[in-house]
Amino acid sequence: QVQLVESGGGLVQPGGSLRLSCQASGFAFSTYAMSWYRQAPGKERKFIARITSAGGTLSYADSVKGRFTISRDNAKNTVTLQMNSLKPEDTAVYYCMTSPWGTPIWGKGTLVTVSS
Repeated sequence: QVQLVESGGGLVQPGGSLRLSCQASGFAFSTYAMSWYRQAPGKERKFIARITSAGGTLSYADSVKGRFTISRDNAKNTVTLQMNSLKPEDTAVYYCMTSPWGTPIWGKGTLVTVSS
């Protein structure tokens, strides 16, 4: 029932920007925190950003702090990751995540490639 669908990935040049979106359904979206993770080729999946249910608290990994911004629109059941000043090391599959019943729910991911 719970479903997360990421979109917005693609190819972007270093220094460029990209906006990822996660469309949620099947649960009380506005009640739960949402997170973004990413997994670079050949590496472990890592935490990127988190936003609390009402958007009052934002958390970021050091690697993206100051460049990425997480936000949400509870009226539309979406969470967004605005990515600026992109670097080649940001290349990864990006996933949104929530845990409404104690079990992490992941989207299928969207690929972001930063390359010149």
